[in-house]
Amino acid sequence: MNDAGEEIRAAEATAHPLDPLSPAEIRRAAVAVRAAHDLGAGMMFETISLREPDKDAVQAFRPGAPMPREAFVCAFDRANGKVYEARVDLARDRVVDWRHVPGVRPRILVDDITLVGEVARADPRFRAALARRGITDIEKVQVDPWSAGNYGLLDEAGRRLSHTFCWYRSEPNDNGYAHPIEGLCAVVDLDRAEVLRIDDYGEAPVPMGNRNYAARYRTTFRTDVKPLEIMQPDGPSFTVQGNEVRWQKWRLRVGFNGREGLVLHTIGYEDGGRLRPVLHRAALSEMVVPYAHPGGGHFRKNAFDVGEYGIGVLANSLALGCDCLGAIRYFDAWLNDSKGDPYCIESAVCLHEEDVGILWKHTDLFTGAVDVRRARRLVVSSISTVGNYEYGQFWYFHQDGSIHFEIKATGILNTAGLRPGEKPDYGTIVSPGVYAHYHQHVFNMRLDMAVDGERNRVVEVDTVALPVGPDNPHGNAFTIRETVLESELRAQRNVDFNAARFWKITSADRRNALGQPTAYRLLPLNPVPTFSSPQSMVARRAAFMTRQLWVSAYHPDEMHAAGRYPNQSTGGDGLPAWTAADRPLVDTDVVVWHSFGLHHLPRPEDFPVQPVTTAGFALHPSGFFDENPALDVPPAASTMSCCVD
Repeated sequence: MNDAGEEIRAAEATAHPLDPLSPAEIRRAAVAVRAAHDLGAGMMFETISLREPDKDAVQAFRPGAPMPREAFVCAFDRANGKVYEARVDLARDRVVDWRHVPGVRPRILVDDITLVGEVARADPRFRAALARRGITDIEKVQVDPWSAGNYGLLDEAGRRLSHTFCWYRSEPNDNGYAHPIEGLCAVVDLDRAEVLRIDDYGEAPVPMGNRNYAARYRTTFRTDVKPLEIMQPDGPSFTVQGNEVRWQKWRLRVGFNGREGLVLHTIGYEDGGRLRPVLHRAALSEMVVPYAHPGGGHFRKNAFDVGEYGIGVLANSLALGCDCLGAIRYFDAWLNDSKGDPYCIESAVCLHEEDVGILWKHTDLFTGAVDVRRARRLVVSSISTVGNYEYGQFWYFHQDGSIHFEIKATGILNTAGLRPGEKPDYGTIVSPGVYAHYHQHVFNMRLDMAVDGERNRVVEVDTVALPVGPDNPHGNAFTIRETVLESELRAQRNVDFNAARFWKITSADRRNALGQPTAYRLLPLNPVPTFSSPQSMVARRAAFMTRQLWVSAYHPDEMHAAGRYPNQSTGGDGLPAWTAADRPLVDTDVVVWHSFGLHHLPRPEDFPVQPVTTAGFALHPSGFFDENPALDVPPAASTMSCCVD
């Protein structure tokens, strides 16, 4: 390389091996792949992202030292549907591994979202079906691209497909989901840009009631809402250097990619001058939204929004005062388009602090002395729009050493139309002639644990009531029963409400001052039972949703709960395939996979736009500290007189 090129490389030098790819690295990776393996005019890039280095390399890294830097690339050929994976050495701009992955389909791309509507509206069969419904203004038809799944239909075999549902927009800013065009579905071949088949399940009147929600359609608003301002005159308490965040005693790194969106790395807590690791990596591995309607094309509604679309690709640019409030630090996200060129989602991740009430308090009944501390938390968040829904990922770091994760779901219900006199069995009427189907949102979080190091084990903790007898004469006794989950098959577990069940991830190498293994508890806050039959295609493809807990022995290639390529898969990939080996899990490097979610039986109050509803889990220290780690939080200056005696 010439001197100018070397200067550019030096200026763009990455500060840490876990930093996301820079725009220059994305471009160089695409150029290297094209130069070595050009697939021609039909070549599309699904993914160009950081190939994360080995843990040893991350732990050994020192600022300024040379480091491995590689890109993972997934490309495919629209001409024949073949999918390829590449590994690119970015230090040498060279492809060091290239392989064909047979029998898989890449994600639905942003290009495809626009393509589906154009192709469907141009098809004469589609137009004829609309005409039978009295719709002649084709450009007012909203066509939503859904992943097609895999139902063994012979004409769909070997094709990369999208399945559509339709709504009507009377004007560009109309709420189309108030006007479902029931029964009309197009199956679109994405690579050939043609309609494979029209599935017409029968007509229903298109409801045309005005259910617009935006401010421009409202004439009156509440008049008693006073300004609420968050003031941090000295600035926030966090510091950011590159992608590393330091907040009080927490340290973590912010990452981002097109598939998972927000990723957190190397989460640790400073204790007594020592940074103690808690998590190596945490990210939303997969999600699925199974709908309950068995017919009318609706049985195909079970989108894998992470693996089939990419929740990072669909991330919003966040706005101050709207999505985030306070003293904000934003992170941009650089991703690749289908041609391999980089583009930026500005302000894709928001970092800020929030006041969250009382941290701890006690009033001494004998002296009247009062001690109280205000709590604050660090918030790392990102919001994505996936069709009709918005999903916000919110990580909360607390002063007491706990970590909470919350999904905030909002947006617009996916709607269907009712025929005259029809009473829905699988949904709720939310507007005249409009109903929303029963459905679930099931998320799976991949937690690469590192509680005081990489050697951990997972312990199931049940509370058990003791029988009445000589040792329990009054019938009030209960205790706990701990079970080490020794292997992968034994570690496929569900919540037991009658046992108040939770799980502990304990260190094999460190004990607290009381002689207990240091640990963190995984508290399942929103477990969701599965109502899909085990024989159903969605249960086979999304086996992760059948268990609230999976534990696997760490392997760098095992990243996604439903496998790397869930789009149109036949099932069995990901967690069920990996854990079939039944690898041992005691005092080794373990990955915890937690499934949780929302059981959504829609209400009229969820329409025309849905208030935020939440689901999540918590990680609480359990003997990780010798005492309450928040004892050193100072009293608030404005309330000093009431905080201490």
